[in-house]
Amino acid sequence: MKQLGVLSIAVKRFVCLSGFSSVGKSTVGRMLAERMGLRYVSGGDALKEVAKMHGFRPTGPGWWETPRGVEFLKLRSKDPSFDKKVDRMLLRMCRAGGVVVDSWVMPWLYKGRSFNVWLTADRKMRAVRMAERSGISKAKALRLLAERDLNSARIYRRLYGIRMGKDLEPFHLVVDTTRLEPKKVVEIIETVARHYFRVSTRRRRPSANGSSRKTSTTSRRAWRPS
Repeated sequence: MKQLGVLSIAVKRFVCLSGFSSVGKSTVGRMLAERMGLRYVSGGDALKEVAKMHGFRPTGPGWWETPRGVEFLKLRSKDPSFDKKVDRMLLRMCRAGGVVVDSWVMPWLYKGRSFNVWLTADRKMRAVRMAERSGISKAKALRLLAERDLNSARIYRRLYGIRMGKDLEPFHLVVDTTRLEPKKVVEIIETVARHYFRVSTRRRRPSANGSSRKTSTTSRRAWRPS
């Protein structure tokens, strides 16, 4: 079996990237998966599959900003079954392990061992990224982001009681991508993730009374790079 540093596909671990739109989840997720020899799973692609079930034809990374994409997102905000379908799909993949997932809510829903990262960025920078990706004006991107942030927060608060962007308890690492190139973000996440998995997978060893104990532990307190 090919060893991938301290990680192996056989070890059912996964890395989850969360954050609001245009913080870099997809770009970083693909690059990180390649670096770590894992499979990349996109929550956005899963939502597009749901869109197809409802007669939409999503294409390309900028589809969400098209009139049809905006129309679908409005339908989604009114029907919780859309997100529940996506979350069921992603949970199955997470349980299989060996993946990097970008998802809004998996860190709260998945109860197995995972390394969870919250990505954040200044809204103006997010608007620049969205505008470049979708070929729209920065002003329109700012408006869409404001609406999307609000709607997404409402959806997940209603479905799961999650306070998006405020409750960071499930996360081991928080990275502000505003002034960082994707490559640097990937380097930061990979370094901390490999350390996390190395520490958290150490074997238990017998103690003096015959019971087993962990040789070390990891904290779930989010760490922010300086």
